[in-house]
Amino acid sequence: MQQPFDRAAEDLGNAIHLEHVNVQVPDQRLATLFYVAGIGLTRDPYLMVSDSNMWVNVGRSQFHLPSGRPQVLRGHSGIVIAGRQALLQRLAAVAPKLEGTAFSYRERNDHVEAVCPWGNRLRCFEPDAGRFGRIALGMPYVEFEVPRGTAEAISRFYPEIMGIPASVVNGDGTLARAKVGKDQYLQFRESDAAPGGFDGHHIQIYITDFSGPYQRLRERNLISREDNQYQYRFCDIVDPADGRHLFTVEHEVRSATHPMYLRPLVNRNPAQTNRTFANGYDQAPWAMGPDQYDG
Repeated sequence: MQQPFDRAAEDLGNAIHLEHVNVQVPDQRLATLFYVAGIGLTRDPYLMVSDSNMWVNVGRSQFHLPSGRPQVLRGHSGIVIAGRQALLQRLAAVAPKLEGTAFSYRERNDHVEAVCPWGNRLRCFEPDAGRFGRIALGMPYVEFEVPRGTAEAISRFYPEIMGIPASVVNGDGTLARAKVGKDQYLQFRESDAAPGGFDGHHIQIYITDFSGPYQRLRERNLISREDNQYQYRFCDIVDPADGRHLFTVEHEVRSATHPMYLRPLVNRNPAQTNRTFANGYDQAPWAMGPDQYDG
């Protein structure tokens, strides 16, 4: 008998890619030390190459780090990057240069937690196809800490307003998960700690039905910015039933016709040095190889 397939497992809904997390940083040098030298990511060589902004590639996603008053995401970003011991060695190497900042790092059971010089938290996981899909380098999720009693309504906001599948998971706390790309999620974990004030940071997603969510957001006066033909923004997540405010984080929403949709990104192999250089190993693949193909 032919193997049955779970066709619904490949559904994406309206959102097709979580591209970037944007937080302002006051010092581009310290940001380079943390994200590039420490974590082992890659500064985009083509765009934002001055000292006023830096785009840092994480597989097919990015961190955007414009200069300005520091912004801190109220939660953490999850990234997949191979080589736990090498990561720890890189973080130890940059630690003296980041002394006196909020920088720290710590080994956990299944990840390394690293904190940037201004308090943004990253959880760095080894590749795990069963948990994160077949990515060797990427951003599988961004998680926010939200007030108690909001997850269920958040899980209704995304499908009803944005056309994005979402559900509530009860495990390690109550968590709303919105599927915003292939093996990519926005996560909202309920917490007793009151979230700090919103400081203007944002996440960016691509969607296919661009106008439908726009109209529903506009009817509720939720559009916060009209950027251009291919992009708009909203900040407030509300209960679609009664308009109750649930959480605030800026969403930069782009159409799949945006000129930069799935622009190829360069990812270096952080193990390459001038002393251990090997031809043909400069780039790090963002996807797992065919030897790990699951059929």
